[in-house]
Amino acid sequence: MPAIYTPPLRDYRFVMHELLDVTASLQQVPAHADIDADTIDQVLEEAGKFCAEVLLPLNLSGDQEGCHFDPATHAVTVPKGFRDAYRQYRDGGWPSLSAETEFGGQGLPHLIEIAFSEMKYATNQAWTMYPSLAHGAYTAILAHGTDEQKRLYLPKIASGEWLGTMCLTESHCGTDLGMLRTKAEPLDRETDAGPGDARYALTGNKIFISAGEHDMADNIVHLVLARLPDAPAGSKGISLFVVPKFLPVGAGQDATVGERNPIFCGAIEHKMGIHGNATCQLNLDGAIGWMVGQPNKGLAAMFVMMNGARLGVGVQGLGLTEIAYQNAAAYAKDRIQGRSLSGPKSPDRQADAIIVHPDVRKMLLTARAYAEGGRAFATWVALQSDLLRHPDEAVRQDADDMMALMTPVVKAFMTDNGFSAASGCLQVFGGHGYIAEWGVEQMVRDARINMIYEGTNTIQALDLLGRKILSDNGAKMKKFGRMVQAFVAAESGNDAMKEFTEPLADIGDKVTKLTMELGMKAFQSPDEVGGAAVDFLRVVGHMIYAYFWARMAKVALDKQGDGDPFYRAKLATARFYFAKLLPETASAIRTARAGSKVLMELEAELF
Repeated sequence: MPAIYTPPLRDYRFVMHELLDVTASLQQVPAHADIDADTIDQVLEEAGKFCAEVLLPLNLSGDQEGCHFDPATHAVTVPKGFRDAYRQYRDGGWPSLSAETEFGGQGLPHLIEIAFSEMKYATNQAWTMYPSLAHGAYTAILAHGTDEQKRLYLPKIASGEWLGTMCLTESHCGTDLGMLRTKAEPLDRETDAGPGDARYALTGNKIFISAGEHDMADNIVHLVLARLPDAPAGSKGISLFVVPKFLPVGAGQDATVGERNPIFCGAIEHKMGIHGNATCQLNLDGAIGWMVGQPNKGLAAMFVMMNGARLGVGVQGLGLTEIAYQNAAAYAKDRIQGRSLSGPKSPDRQADAIIVHPDVRKMLLTARAYAEGGRAFATWVALQSDLLRHPDEAVRQDADDMMALMTPVVKAFMTDNGFSAASGCLQVFGGHGYIAEWGVEQMVRDARINMIYEGTNTIQALDLLGRKILSDNGAKMKKFGRMVQAFVAAESGNDAMKEFTEPLADIGDKVTKLTMELGMKAFQSPDEVGGAAVDFLRVVGHMIYAYFWARMAKVALDKQGDGDPFYRAKLATARFYFAKLLPETASAIRTARAGSKVLMELEAELF
């Protein structure tokens, strides 16, 4: 039977309005001064309907059909129904949701976009990647493009008429972009045009380009990393170029597509999952491009797009956690097999529903705790993104620090959790989960890529420990730590909260000590960072979730007298998280402290 999905609107209302009171923060930002809870709720309700009614029915069929590549024309056709769904998406105004009003957008807060993204990824990750990559291209051009580039591309992307990609990877270099070979030869003399207006001819090959070629939109705006002829070696010699599939004619909403640019799909990848998304090999044969930003500063410009993509990928993990949980929970309540160890719970039936078994409940509650904890965390991070436009410089700096610190955690921790939760939910189905009929095996396959792309989770762990924490002597981490300490102190006299605040304070202290210890080891050997980083990120991720789960428990305790079972369920899930999931930190701390010696002493030739 097909997968089911109910948009988690009640939980979003809880997170946004009861936990974080987002409107109070947003209304301090001039661009969002008029935002209110009703507007947020109404937008998300309609968004949820689109995901459940339009995207979900195409998820299984899109996976089974996949994309079609014609080698003769280099054309890629998306699965049946995808184009019509995108037409409905455009007609509904969804591409413009958080885009600036100056370029035809609605100017709504980013946190609404993040919530919508969770629901889109839950119901159809492969489809959602097409418009999501366009958001990244929009952000990079907005941040680093010339005024002319903004006027040309941003209105077309905001309207959804044109989509976009990010073209980084080459066959000989994945994360190590300093090795890329794609060349950009200037076509105009410097006296004729400035860096942003001059044309370049790009030649090279890119691989693993999600949504790199398709028939969903009139044009595809590729953002391509390449080298100028006199570029220095390594990552300091990379420039960023906008290379449209069709050369634009005109500007703004009046722009149309003209001549075909020689950036062609050479093949599409045959993948483990996300079959409905065209993952392309792209060949550039003198394709015309225009520089975005400054010469040899392309990697910094692209990171605007990459960091946004990393937050988006984390939300992909969240969405798949949620839909896997919903389907496994429904199955566990319906599937009868065996008897409860404490005696029959349904004596009038041949067997009990499997939800009576403790380990089935553990798998379900693991997914639920990671989904609800991740939703609170992701919404808070998205709020920090919106606060980057706050009039108070101190608020902007705090938000920027938290965004920098949390981006690798969102990407790695949430996608690790998404894959393990989806796998656990497949286990709930038993043999039925391993076949395609129920849809959960697709969730596991789709979830696996999220741990790899936009920088593997190990890269994120190295970024967190090496760049985001040790490089500033833990200043950003201490800033978050003060938030944790303040919450614990505020609840010090509340006996009902001790089961949450005591383990939260404990893990906060342990993270502080572990950070200092690893910092000292890193002075002796850089390999110590590599040997501990993945375990360290797991510990930090759990500290963050513990903080948000403790805050959610506080709200639920204060409101449980209302008689709403929602709060009873929230408290039960919080207790499960602290009892069954947070203790993972004990082993992770121990393995982080074990050092790199046992990893590095075996000679390479003996592997």
